[in-house]
Amino acid sequence: MIDINLIRTSPELVKENIKKKFQNHKLVYVDQVLELDQKIRDLKKEGDNLRSMRNTLSAKIGSLMREKKIDEAQSIKTEVVKNNERIVEIEKEEGQLSDKLKKLMQSIPNIIADDVPIGKDDSENVQRLTIGEAKTPDYEIPYHADILESLNGLDLDSARRTSGNGYYYLTGDIARLHSAILSYARDFMIDKGFTYVIPPFMIRSDVVNGVMSFEEMENMMYKIEGEDLYLIGTSEHSMIGRFKETILKEEDLPLCLTSYSPCFRKEVGAHGIEERGIYRVHQFEKQEMIVICKPEDSMNWYNKMWQISSEFFKSLDIPHEVMECCSGDLADLKVKSCDLNAWSPRQNRYFGELGSCSNLSDAQARRLGIKYKTTEGSKLAHTLNNTVVAPPRMLIAFLENNLNADGSVNIPVVLRSYMGGKDKIYPNKKGR
Repeated sequence: MIDINLIRTSPELVKENIKKKFQNHKLVYVDQVLELDQKIRDLKKEGDNLRSMRNTLSAKIGSLMREKKIDEAQSIKTEVVKNNERIVEIEKEEGQLSDKLKKLMQSIPNIIADDVPIGKDDSENVQRLTIGEAKTPDYEIPYHADILESLNGLDLDSARRTSGNGYYYLTGDIARLHSAILSYARDFMIDKGFTYVIPPFMIRSDVVNGVMSFEEMENMMYKIEGEDLYLIGTSEHSMIGRFKETILKEEDLPLCLTSYSPCFRKEVGAHGIEERGIYRVHQFEKQEMIVICKPEDSMNWYNKMWQISSEFFKSLDIPHEVMECCSGDLADLKVKSCDLNAWSPRQNRYFGELGSCSNLSDAQARRLGIKYKTTEGSKLAHTLNNTVVAPPRMLIAFLENNLNADGSVNIPVVLRSYMGGKDKIYPNKKGR
């Protein structure tokens, strides 16, 4: 949510930003916000005047009563009653208009960074960098579900019977590999100086509304029936929510946190759920990184964070690209964002989002009241988030890039201690 002072002073800048995001239907929101804001300020002014008058009249009533001027005092009491009734009306109307204003404000996108490429959707995202040698072997790379099944590592049929499409059982060495990657990611981030956290996996609606847009919530979040609780779609949600209505110490910033959680997503939209595979699923696990910092440091942290992710995937022998999200592909709260996409030797192209790094400036902090104290008062902090790793999707890239001609899969050196010393896993449990 952007600062209303920006709309008051620079409405055309806000409208131009809306156009850059190809959301022209929201242009009218700016004028509606200005109109509502003026009405609220007029009501507030009227209410303040009436309260001041009430105080003056109340003092006068006391003086008249002491002078035994009962009739005159009673007349003024009648006026005070009318003032009180009007104040109640004003407060009710002010509250209703404030709710409408807040809803409109939350629908207006954050101001994007000056260097964000302009484009309508993810087809116009821009490749900024490639890391690692993108190779396609001279032997066939099967579809990832076939690789997993050959390693006795995936059972989709049973999951469909227990839970439906979009769920899975991982078994044997693949289940161990899944856990090994998460454990390695945890230790990798701790070694980078991040504090490890396991957060709540359910959050209340006021936190949901603080960390994401309404459209995202509707397409992503599962609600617990009969309770004001939602299953998290990523640990970012509860990690940022942890600091709701908090004033942090300036000397404690930046807060650098890394969190583990299961994640639950509806995956509503054009992509849908795969019938056969684990690329887009309703449930997965994730290691995340979160930074809360001062505004002047947030872009430096943005670059540090995606570089940390790149280093992580490089250590797992996964070539990847850094793809900068264009204006139309940015969620409304984001100032700047990039995706790390894996090289797919099966498709001979970069495909498969390993993670996404985002700078949200003060948008979440403004919604949730996350501030830090300075000698000049309190200021809104900036929040950033980035995926460290999100298996099982990441397993697809791992398997394709570490698969050998005989169907075995290489285990990179950094994972071997988490895999009982194994340097390979084999089809049908051979080589054990």
